[in-house]
Amino acid sequence: MNTPSIETLSTIRTDGSRKFVYPADSRGRHMLRRRVVAVLLMGVYITLPWIPVNGYPAVFLDIQARRFHFMGLTLATQDLWVGFFLITGLAFSLFYVTALFGRIWCGWACPYTVFLEHVYRRIERWVEGDAAERRHRADGPLDWGKAWRLAVKHGLYLLSSALIAHVFLSYFVSLKALYDMMRGPPAEHLTAFGVVVFLTGMLYFAFSWFREQFCIILCPYGRLQSALTDDHSLVVGYDARRGEPRGKASAVTGDCVDCRRCVQVCPTGIDIRNGLQLECIGCAACIDACDSVMTRLKRPTGLIRHDSQVGLQGGKTRFWRPRIWFYTFLLALGIAAFGFSAAQITPLKVAAARMIGAPYYLGGQEVRNQFLVRIINKRNEPVSCRLQLEGALPQALRSTGLEEVLHLSSLGEEQKAVILSMPESAWTGAFKLRVRITDTRHGNSTLTGFLEFLGPDPRLKDNAPLHVQDFVQ
Repeated sequence: MNTPSIETLSTIRTDGSRKFVYPADSRGRHMLRRRVVAVLLMGVYITLPWIPVNGYPAVFLDIQARRFHFMGLTLATQDLWVGFFLITGLAFSLFYVTALFGRIWCGWACPYTVFLEHVYRRIERWVEGDAAERRHRADGPLDWGKAWRLAVKHGLYLLSSALIAHVFLSYFVSLKALYDMMRGPPAEHLTAFGVVVFLTGMLYFAFSWFREQFCIILCPYGRLQSALTDDHSLVVGYDARRGEPRGKASAVTGDCVDCRRCVQVCPTGIDIRNGLQLECIGCAACIDACDSVMTRLKRPTGLIRHDSQVGLQGGKTRFWRPRIWFYTFLLALGIAAFGFSAAQITPLKVAAARMIGAPYYLGGQEVRNQFLVRIINKRNEPVSCRLQLEGALPQALRSTGLEEVLHLSSLGEEQKAVILSMPESAWTGAFKLRVRITDTRHGNSTLTGFLEFLGPDPRLKDNAPLHVQDFVQ
């Protein structure tokens, strides 16, 4: 049996062809915890579209209506700038956790690992047996036993992929709409049908054939590992001081008996005894495998364990170190920025702009400006609003369009024309104003940005003499 080398990828043969991995099943405290975490994460993924919060699913990204619902909070398209802080905060949180605990995300919470290890590999083991059977059957000729197992396995793969794809689509169209689409012909909703077919095909390809190659080749996170961790980060490691030299259990050697059980259970096919490697996803399968062997041999467990590189060399791991203090400061700063940004989100979104056309109009001895106010109701219930002007307003200013109460439907929007005018004789120059929109029921209000009331240069009067020095600077 070939021994994985640290010099080359464990899934590549010497001739450059791919070496398929058939990891054995692993049992132990870490595997049990991983399965519990996986079941919880899959449960969250499946149930979020079912849980109603304020009349909408807990997470509903309604692209068609340009409304995004998160646990009762509704965001309009104009609020998506807050997502920058959310996404960058999640990414930095991942970096922070990696600096402390290594690739715990990859092995325990990454959706790709969760579905691969706890759905597709479960199906494979149930249909085709343990690792030795699967490897033997894959190398053997195609017979009836191999054919029906392949058909059942890939059929279940396709079914699982389709289910995952449908749940994913429900985050964007809601479960009710998804159910209506499923009952109707595909021609009536070709876009949604195409998305499901594409996702099903990609998931099937990834989980049935590409598998661990995604983690090794495509995912950038593993390649960033060396920059995100240091010698005090907790990783899955082999205690060479205790394990070497390797030998049989009856010989006077280190604790490692070279049973290769850690290699057999590894989902990426590496030998953890070679040290920390790019392919390691921190799943801890090798820890459970090694501990079971040590228990049978009545030797102390922990030959392979979660520890830092310093700890594996006999030193003391430092949890708080300059990098972690700096990361903690940045994380706290990011949380504060996100909190401040989220606090700026209001149930009413308003915007005002000058209407298309001339900046102002003269007629009937009046100066007239025309504005368009757009109001978006982000509540999941109808609201009524009043509009009023604010600012240093001339007493002669008159308005049209502010008198009536606006009624907005749930998640609806309205555009209101506001006409402002004043006698030309009272016109003395441009001034700024704002429009306040007040929810008559809840009492909250929102201001627009500053608008400027424009008119002719007040120095240009019909009978006034013109002086060049008044206009040339």
